[in-house]
Amino acid sequence: MTENLQTATGQLLGTVLAVQANYYRVQVDLADKEDMEDKKANSTLSLPNLLLCTRRTRLKKIGQQVMVGDRVVVAEPDWIGGRGAISEVLPRQSKLNRPAIANVNQILLLFAVMDPPLEPYQLSRFLIKAESTGLNVVLCLNKSDLISQQEQHEISDRLMKWGYQPIFISVRVGINIDKLANQLKDNISVVAGPSGVGKSSFINALIPTANLRVGEVSGKLARGRHTTRHVELFELPNGGLLADTPGFNQPDLDSDPEDLVHSFKEARERLAVAKCRFSNCLHKDEPGCVVRGDWERYLHYLDFLEEAIARQNQLHQQADPESNLKLKIKAQGQNQYEPKLESKKYRRSSRRTQLQELQNLYRDEES
Repeated sequence: MTENLQTATGQLLGTVLAVQANYYRVQVDLADKEDMEDKKANSTLSLPNLLLCTRRTRLKKIGQQVMVGDRVVVAEPDWIGGRGAISEVLPRQSKLNRPAIANVNQILLLFAVMDPPLEPYQLSRFLIKAESTGLNVVLCLNKSDLISQQEQHEISDRLMKWGYQPIFISVRVGINIDKLANQLKDNISVVAGPSGVGKSSFINALIPTANLRVGEVSGKLARGRHTTRHVELFELPNGGLLADTPGFNQPDLDSDPEDLVHSFKEARERLAVAKCRFSNCLHKDEPGCVVRGDWERYLHYLDFLEEAIARQNQLHQQADPESNLKLKIKAQGQNQYEPKLESKKYRRSSRRTQLQELQNLYRDEES
């Protein structure tokens, strides 16, 4: 299915902006809408930009998921009722699982320099998660009006050693909002970052009609409260789409131990110049390693590597039916295991089984 569909067939192309329950809010392509309006030139009907759609039963049967960001074909739209049915999902250019969104080409990572304070370790974790997607990453630091120019220079110099040129903004006083809007133009971008850094306020500044709920920072924990509950795409005034995502403070790292190093820009630069002695080097204590060194985030790498190894071992144990350990709890990134109970040994027999055993015993005694 190509994107040169004819509206004469009763089909339109669109983009899924939001998914709620079993309904999908689809933004109709402008070209298809104008074509349809030309064909209805003699009608006073005003065609809507958005349709509330369901998913065709055929898609359900084949297990075709419809995600926010999907390019879809809407069959036989009901313009008067503003309804439609999604009959096909076009091939995706990219896919994110957390948040669940398709066809994104850019991640806008938003942090605050103050209130809540900037935490390098947390920022590093978000950067690694963003880099693991293979998408373009833009680092933006909000609330820059709360720190001095000298402090901005110090933060900028530090992050440039990580391989990033941050954009300092302030939603409250309007610093560099236009500059960032140009960065988002004609892209499908996802805003990510911890709670309380101003993601919803930032989107409201760019798109006043979004009218997102804004939360406050907890004074006790110096962390933000969650305000976004689901993923939704918003149309930018100058073109492009922007997705807000539920805030979280510690994103899960799901990279394999061998691939983790490629999410660090500093490590990629070292590997571009020279290669480690061993092809399966984990850059921990192997001889001839070109990554190991005194760069600041190397300690972060070692911590994340241990987490990746623990996760890999956990997956192997879950896949191994002979394993005698099971995951008990997962708290603060630490996995704890306890011995599995032999289910056959401790499982109570059903009443039917107990009755059958009594009947067999009775027959044995009579015989």
